[in-house]
Order: sequence, then structure tokens, then C-alpha cells
Amino acid sequence: EYSCEYGSLKFYALCGVGGVLSCGLTHTAVVPLDLVKCRMQVDPQKYKSIFNGFSVTVKEDGVRGLAKGWAPTFIGYSMQGLCKFGFYEVFKILYGNMLGEENAYLWRTSLYLAASASAEFFADIALAPMEAAKVRIQTQPGYANTLREAVPKMFGEEGIWAFYKGVAPLWMRQIPYTMMKFACFERTVEALYKYVVPKPRSECTKGEQLVVTFVAGYIAGVFCAIVSHPADSVVSVLNKEKGSSASQVLMRLGFKGVWKGLFARIIMIGTLTALQWFIYDSVKVYFRLPRPPPPEMPESLKKKLGLTE
Repeated sequence: EYSCEYGSLKFYALCGVGGVLSCGLTHTAVVPLDLVKCRMQVDPQKYKSIFNGFSVTVKEDGVRGLAKGWAPTFIGYSMQGLCKFGFYEVFKILYGNMLGEENAYLWRTSLYLAASASAEFFADIALAPMEAAKVRIQTQPGYANTLREAVPKMFGEEGIWAFYKGVAPLWMRQIPYTMMKFACFERTVEALYKYVVPKPRSECTKGEQLVVTFVAGYIAGVFCAIVSHPADSVVSVLNKEKGSSASQVLMRLGFKGVWKGLFARIIMIGTLTALQWFIYDSVKVYFRLPRPPPPEMPESLKKKLGLTE
């Protein structure tokens, strides 16, 4: 019934395709909301709230202005999705095999955290150049309107460093976010099948399984938004200003400043994360990839703990 073996090269490649679609499409779809959120973070006097931000942007740039930065968003997050989801599957299997069956079950939360952190490390290196271009296009009026204008200008001014100076703050923002996104999702799916869904996963239709995926993705997304928001505020300000360091920006924003725009981000990231998991799982269903059920305690461990009859 499966099109390939679990953990084979074809499996990883198709998981990467799922990642490209899930991250590239969703992030591009929420560009208008992301644009307003970035502007609220870097110029709170001008863009006072979400609705005010939208109306000011439309007044100044027209409706087309809301799509500013869609190209670097699509390319950057497609590359990030490829690495994030593809490498997550690689590291999850790799670390699981290193731990052995029993430990992989007992330490499964740590396994999800380690695998997702490792995957995100590489995903951010792939994302950084486009993220830097996107923030310039969205938050510096008159700098550049398109990716074609922005890239040569940035390279001419600061060389290759212009594209990678945001990689450390990106790691600060994205690694905790992704660890939460994957570990929280995996454990929520497990809990939903155990306590909420009235029948075992094997008896659920593909459609019902995808609904569980969506719900677990939304719950994970809310936690993700909260965990990564302070660093997100720093990244937005940092890419706008030349010569500031992350710690200087953090000191200046203060405790209250770093939480600006959180509600917008919870709506955005919750919906985004739910859709990403839904698209990713749908791609797995479409390509008939193996989708192992939530982990169960190995028989050998049950015997050790005296849980078998």
C-alpha cells in the first residue's frame, strides 16, 4: 500500500516536497498580515494596531502594497520548509536508532526536541538571505519594491554579510519555535488519539486523521507564537537598523516592547502551523508515504515494567 519504505531516500525527498508546499504556500498567503506585524514592530507610533496598520498601508501603497515582499517570502520559506521537514524526519530516525527502541520511547519528547532543533539549524541558513531581503522591502519605504531590486542593492552596500547578519537572531527565534512546533504537535496528536478521539487511529479514515492533524497543529501553533515572539520583535528591528546588536535592541525595547503585536502573531502562527501540518500530512497521504501511528510502549519495556499479563 505504500509507495516507498520508511526512512528511504525517496521517503525523505517526498517529505521535503511536503515541507516546500506547507511552508512556502502558507507563509506567502499571510504576507499582508506579516507585513503589518513587521511594521507595527519597527514603527509602533505610525502603525498603532492591526486594523490601523492595514488601513495606513492601503492608504499609502494601495491594495497591492499589502503583497510587498511575497517573492522572497515564497522562495525563502520554501527552502526553509524543505530543510525543516525533510531533515526532521532524517534526524528523528537517526537519533531514534542511536537511542534504541526502548529509550526512544521513554525519551520521545527529548527526541522530538533534538531532531527539530537540528533540522531548524540548517533550515535557517537556507532562509536567512530571503528573510533579510523581505524585511528590507517591507519595512524600509523607498528601499526596494521587488526582490530583483533589493538583492543587488543589499550586496552592493554590505556584501554577502547583508544576507546572513540576521542568522543568529533567526536561530534565537526559530529554533525554540520549531522545537515547540514539533514536540508539542507530536505529543498533542498522541494525547488526542488517547483521550479525545473515540476510536483507535487505525480505524479512523484518512479525512478524520487529517482533522486531528489540523487541531494538534493549531494547539502547537499558539504555544509557538508565545515562545518565539520576543526574538521575532528583535529580528524585525535589527534588519531595519544598521549597526545595532541584538542585545542593544532588546534593552531598548524593554519587557513590554518585545510583546507588541503578540495577538496578531498568535492568530497568524496558530493558523499557519495548523495549515502547515495539514498540508504536510496531506502530501504524505497523497504520495502514499508511511505514516507511523503515535508511539506505543515496546513489548520488551512492558515486560520489564511488569505491565504484561
